[in-house]
Amino acid sequence: MPDFTPSGVIPAALLPFTPDFAIDAAGARRHFEHLAGTDGISSVTVNGHSSEIHACTIDDQAQVLDIATRAAGDRLPVISGIYADSSLEAARIAKMAADHGAAALLVFPPHSIGSGGGQSRPEMARAHLSHIAGATDLPLIVFQYANDYAYPLDALIRLCEEIPAIRAVKDKSPPPLHERTIQELHGLARPVNVLTTCSAWLMSSLVMGAAGVLSGSGSIIADLHVALWRAVQADDLPRARDISKRIYPTAQCFYAAPVCDQHNRMKEALVMLGRLDGPAVVRPPLAKLGAAELQRIRSAIDAAGLDEFGAVGLGQLPAAAE
Repeated sequence: MPDFTPSGVIPAALLPFTPDFAIDAAGARRHFEHLAGTDGISSVTVNGHSSEIHACTIDDQAQVLDIATRAAGDRLPVISGIYADSSLEAARIAKMAADHGAAALLVFPPHSIGSGGGQSRPEMARAHLSHIAGATDLPLIVFQYANDYAYPLDALIRLCEEIPAIRAVKDKSPPPLHERTIQELHGLARPVNVLTTCSAWLMSSLVMGAAGVLSGSGSIIADLHVALWRAVQADDLPRARDISKRIYPTAQCFYAAPVCDQHNRMKEALVMLGRLDGPAVVRPPLAKLGAAELQRIRSAIDAAGLDEFGAVGLGQLPAAAE
């Protein structure tokens, strides 16, 4: 789908495993079908952080894509992550993803850029993204971190100008830089969409002008993300505030320290909501959460008013302005 430009509400799917750490294909299909059936989402992402991509082989990733594309059918594009330190391996994964029906690729920065000080060598990012773009004609989404793995904004702008395959950036920059990133990339001669993954302060990010949401918490509250997106697009600030209050308990829970457990928490939430058969399993080195953490998740679900199907009482909020 070379003409696909990612925008709107894009949940990043979780990936359930069996007790022996194999992919739970039935559970994954159920989860993907639930997301694909959510009114108002524009696409679904798999093989990202929320799918524990660090612990998945290329064969695992191909299996996940096959399950996801069947679940989405002709309704929604499926975006697949590209997570590799080697640019040559990244290109191989990109070709696999295209062959298995991906509509776009979410490109994670190699560890050599973050841990090795590669931010001072923008030609490294250009080489990595160019190898991926050369392997397929699929659109690319660049993952922009909020830490040492982030590309300097001037370098990111040059990448967007020089590599036409880049259609969007998944941005997790801190507030002032996030707003500048939105203004700069949306203002390019060939605009590049900024998709927020600032899930702990989502309403603020959308009000700044983000072109969409790409978030792991969308696996749990996709309907709330859609409602917030629509309210902001309609300039209905009172409704947006009401919805943001509903999101707040889960955001505070899911994105608490340590960050490595954020998708672990979301997976437990899926079990508590009855959308995934238990127990919730993560691949090592991730580890099962303790009783106190599980109680915090339960409390957040209750405070947000969630049930098996999503947000309780969402329809009773003031209607979005026309």
